[in-house]
Amino acid sequence: MEKKMVKVRLFKDNQNYTGDVFVSVNGENYLIKRGVTVNVPDYIAEVLESSQREDENAVMRMEMAERSYLEKSKAM
Repeated sequence: MEKKMVKVRLFKDNQNYTGDVFVSVNGENYLIKRGVTVNVPDYIAEVLESSQREDENAVMRMEMAERSYLEKSKAM
């Protein structure tokens, strides 16, 4: 069965997002370089997208918790 390939480009900066990203699905391993457009199977792209969504959700939850804490501490 032929894999459906898609292009991905992972964000790269000079601080937090510099390293390559390792992805493994069912024993298939990929080390994806940031800042370069590469072809990967569609299921690897799906894992990367899911990971990014979860990172964004985590940041949102942390910001909400911080605001809640600050509001509660001001009320004291």
